[in-house]
Amino acid sequence: MDKGKAVTAAAHKLARLVYAMPSKGEEYTDAGQDYFEERYRERVLRKLTERAEKLGMRIVPAPQPV
Repeated sequence: MDKGKAVTAAAHKLARLVYAMPSKGEEYTDAGQDYFEERYRERVLRKLTERAEKLGMRIVPAPQPV
């Protein structure tokens, strides 16, 4: 993402937060770094799956070590 788009995205997010507080009577609560990392991970996995399907492949999860 280039600098202009990043600034616009940050401003948009801030505007949504500021608007939601008085209109919905909500207070801001920080979701935390783990929340955003999990969302990022899900987005990457979804995009990888879509890309694999376009190439005629399938992603199979590896078993987790115990």
